[in-house]
Amino acid sequence: MSPRSSRVFDRLSSVRLPLGAVGVILLFLFAVHLLGTATEAAAPTIERVFFQVVAGDASALGVSWLGAYVLANGSVIAALALSLFSVDIVSPSQLFLMIAGSRLGAAAVVVFIGALDYFQEKRYSLRKAVSMGLLTFLLTLSIYLPVTVLGYVTSPYLHAPFRAVSRGWTVGFRPLAVFDPFTVAITTSIGPVLSVLLAVGILFGSLKLFDRLLTKVDTATLRQRFFSQFQHVWVSFVIGLAVTTVTTSVAFSLGVIVPLYNRGYVERDELIPYVLGANLGTLFDTLVVAVVLELPFGVAVVLELLVIATLVTLGALAVHDAYSRSIATVSDRLLDDRIAFAVFILTLLLVPLALLLVPLALR
Repeated sequence: MSPRSSRVFDRLSSVRLPLGAVGVILLFLFAVHLLGTATEAAAPTIERVFFQVVAGDASALGVSWLGAYVLANGSVIAALALSLFSVDIVSPSQLFLMIAGSRLGAAAVVVFIGALDYFQEKRYSLRKAVSMGLLTFLLTLSIYLPVTVLGYVTSPYLHAPFRAVSRGWTVGFRPLAVFDPFTVAITTSIGPVLSVLLAVGILFGSLKLFDRLLTKVDTATLRQRFFSQFQHVWVSFVIGLAVTTVTTSVAFSLGVIVPLYNRGYVERDELIPYVLGANLGTLFDTLVVAVVLELPFGVAVVLELLVIATLVTLGALAVHDAYSRSIATVSDRLLDDRIAFAVFILTLLLVPLALLLVPLALR
């Protein structure tokens, strides 16, 4: 390729990336709007099915946790929970638990993928197959488990102040009304239930497309500029939070750092603050969905989860050395003991199943 052709190609690539990003964002917003329209139309049917499957708050946590396993995406489950909340199928406490459960389920998916790869073919050692995924899940579990308990217990007392704060979190007009003719036509043509499924599919696809689009970003430059800063705990945390918030993609923010971790440029205790920041940043797309759906109370619930998660995360960072040693001890034990790891994987399946099924059996 000639230098002139190379320059033209570079210009086209630099234009395609922002145009592609705009297109994917519009597709995401369309999917959210279609989900809201279809859920409202399908509310009677969804309500019957939901109350047959979900028996109380624990079941709501279990179904969202398992749903994240099925879709391998927590953001879609959180968006669906907000849509169900908009038509009064999900209560505020269930919404909180479903969003928290979506984070736990999404983090565990990476462990499952690595474990399946290892147990099927054993091309890699157990450590190489699941090390990063296990670390991410243990960090997520260590934060969101106490966050879930604290948030659920304190929710009755926090709803009022967070609802007062969230009153101003509305767009003030309906920018997505431009999609109304299309969402109404789709819902009328194929029916509300199929429209919900279509909306979930488009939402899932738009997030995947955005992840694929971000693979074209020059991550080598990003790594060169920032990886040396990982030696500073709070800088590492802020970078993880910022990258995930801006890209709304935890897959991208972790994908940037995985090569550095695998090549030994970043130590595990240096990576931990970055992952904690990324785990907070991934809640911001859920906050956007709540704002787009014009759900002030939904915004309040997401803000409540975000604030409690931030406080717990800051507490973990304040005792970073002890916290890192604890996470490393558990991770090493699971990676060195195959039986313990197998029991751990089984537990990740049985806990959400028990949360879902036991309340149904006791109904």
